[in-house]
Amino acid sequence: MNASRISYLHFLPMHRSLLISILLIIFFPCLSISFSDPVRFFRLGDGRINIRNEHNGREAKVNLFDSGGMLNEKALNEIDIIFSFSDNQKGEHISLRLLFLLDYFSDMIAPGKVIHLISGYRSPAYNQKLKKSGGNVAGTSTHMDGMAIDFYLEGVNGKVIWETVRKENCCGIGHYGGKTVHLDSGKPRFWEAATSKTGTRESEFNRKVYLSTEYDRYRQGEKIRFFLTSLSDFEFGIQKTALLFKDIEGKNDATTLIIQAQNEEECILINDRKASRSIYATLPAGLESGRYRIRFDFCKRPFEQMPTMILSNEIEIVKE
Repeated sequence: MNASRISYLHFLPMHRSLLISILLIIFFPCLSISFSDPVRFFRLGDGRINIRNEHNGREAKVNLFDSGGMLNEKALNEIDIIFSFSDNQKGEHISLRLLFLLDYFSDMIAPGKVIHLISGYRSPAYNQKLKKSGGNVAGTSTHMDGMAIDFYLEGVNGKVIWETVRKENCCGIGHYGGKTVHLDSGKPRFWEAATSKTGTRESEFNRKVYLSTEYDRYRQGEKIRFFLTSLSDFEFGIQKTALLFKDIEGKNDATTLIIQAQNEEECILINDRKASRSIYATLPAGLESGRYRIRFDFCKRPFEQMPTMILSNEIEIVKE
């Protein structure tokens, strides 16, 4: 059976995916499909990506899922190479949310066309070098966290891509003219050349810090990974006790969420980029299904301009 047909169940609405899983197990009992696996992201394409690095000519034409419907590690490793994701960062991949957003929007706008990568992963040192040389580069760029891509689709005006992504208010989209756009899996926002503010000091003092989760959907009692991005400075702390809100504005019906820590200190220090991307907690087992947001409270803030708290992106909890 073709791998793309099997992985298709991941892109169906939740009430239909269970039916498809049952049918697949009846007719293809050798497949390993879990009834409790949620569709991880709110936006998904067909799972197939063809991406080319325009600097070195390397290309990956892959399916993000393997024949069992699981994430395809070999494909993700190929994509890491295309993004120039450095070897010392291994143990993780380029942002999965970014890849599925890229798949989703490229399928919507230009299905089957090659995604031409202009800029992928940037080390903090390289990002700073570009900025100092006068490039239109943000000092807190999400490229440094493997969460951004500058790309174009052949024959498609960048403004068309920009307008399409902007309407969904799901992520970061920037357009500086021409066919190339910037897409990231960070805070929902949009900008053009005149409004980019990359040459200003607006992002200093951790003023633009953003809290995101690895996935959009989780099972009850599952471990959840958090990322703090758009950071200008280290170190600072987060309170060990976070809050989970069913009210997605973060005002009512709070449930306690304990952040995993090495010691008993109530203020967990975030002293480098790796620590900002390695924050974990376990969701309560009996949590009611629905949409939530998580609130982190900061401690040992190095600047008064830094926010005192922050709310995550919206997530959905599903039952086992």
